[in-house]
Amino acid sequence: MDAAETRERIEKLFENVEKVFVGNRGVVELAVNALFSGGHLLIIDLPGLGKTTLAKAIGGSISGKSARIQFTPDLLPSDVTGVNVYFHRESRFEFHPGPVFTNILLADEINRATPRTQASLLEAMEEAQVSVDGATHPLRQPFMVIATQNPIEVHGTFPLPEAQLDRFLLSLTIGYPGREDEDRIIRERSGSDPAKRLQPVMTLEEVEEIKRRRGEVHVDRAIREYIIAVCGETRRRDDILLGASPRASLDLLHASQTRALFEGRDFVTPEDVKKTAVPVLAHRLVLRGSPRMNLPRNSDAVKAALDAVPLPLKK
Repeated sequence: MDAAETRERIEKLFENVEKVFVGNRGVVELAVNALFSGGHLLIIDLPGLGKTTLAKAIGGSISGKSARIQFTPDLLPSDVTGVNVYFHRESRFEFHPGPVFTNILLADEINRATPRTQASLLEAMEEAQVSVDGATHPLRQPFMVIATQNPIEVHGTFPLPEAQLDRFLLSLTIGYPGREDEDRIIRERSGSDPAKRLQPVMTLEEVEEIKRRRGEVHVDRAIREYIIAVCGETRRRDDILLGASPRASLDLLHASQTRALFEGRDFVTPEDVKKTAVPVLAHRLVLRGSPRMNLPRNSDAVKAALDAVPLPLKK
């Protein structure tokens, strides 16, 4: 798969997702960026704006398996990872895999589950494996968690801990559609759900090949130093209690490489870093005086950090 074919396949994936998710190419590009960067996606927005629709559209656009878990307070870790079942006649245990054994996992309203159940995803998200009763079970590749949560509801929810937020490569909000887009949504949804008619346009092998090509995108030393400087700035600012981790620096590099690939380039520019810094870093920060994550305020803090760091000098 050469560069032109790679760009063509990516554009076809964008267009397929947009058959279902209407009106925001930037959101689609960020969501697909998480897939090709080998990471996970957190969608934080109000009800009814298309969080679940976007996740289903991505899952339906590749030829692998997709699964959905509705997170609730009574959900158990074994409902996510799976359980060993004992067969008495044969005197043996057999592992029954849970819904996490898929390619695209939609964790709907993830903050409604208890911390213990939320934590059951940590190993899967970080190491692409699940450990149950001392046995380790690898997950198939690609593996991506798309989690959603409502930023307004507080009662009956359990905020994700910083350790888990740091496992999400990207976070994003969707926002309200424009008048024309909302009219299209109403017209197209008056009959059957278009998500049910969606056909895959990319195989799992093609996803893995594009991920490999992303890893070949050149990152100059000056760009790496720029990424380190931006993340370091979030650790020094007085208004930020907890800044970006080294994992965040690596994720920012990967997301910048993927954006360069989307633009048809084999090298990363400072603009790639600036365009991906907010979605990669905002959800990981803890601001002073903020009792819980406020994505708009966190995004402003990342923008302030970007403004404080000089761009790399052109050679």
